[in-house]
Amino acid sequence: MPTVELRFSAQPEHVRTARLVAAAVARRAGVDEAVLDEVRLAVGEACSRAVGLHRSHDITAPVTVVLIEDEKAFSIEVGDGHLAAGSGTSAEGVPGGGPDVPETEADTEDEMGLAVISGLVDDVEVRTGADGGVIRMTWPTTPAVALP
Repeated sequence: MPTVELRFSAQPEHVRTARLVAAAVARRAGVDEAVLDEVRLAVGEACSRAVGLHRSHDITAPVTVVLIEDEKAFSIEVGDGHLAAGSGTSAEGVPGGGPDVPETEADTEDEMGLAVISGLVDDVEVRTGADGGVIRMTWPTTPAVALP
């Protein structure tokens, strides 16, 4: 199971690099060419979201992007160090601290970012924990055909 890991400081200019690397690794892993634009867009959205969370909460830890190639799937995990008090992600993957916590502009942008990602990727998992959040996106791969 080949894995590539990127770590970058929470600067918007690094998002483009993450998109390019993700598309190159996805192509090598066997993700269908027709889906590569969706991979780029989804990774860009997830990384932009992580950069925004880091910057709005003064988190100095790097944003992480882990690209995982399995036998039949290619996954990308974008991790952030977002640990704002009262925030989190519900079981449905919707950010917020519950019905009594007012939404901020950042929460609205976060929800919109997750909605965009969900529209681009069929298999999305959003997790939060003590170390921050992770968005895991998975695409099917086609096995390489051996030529005689």
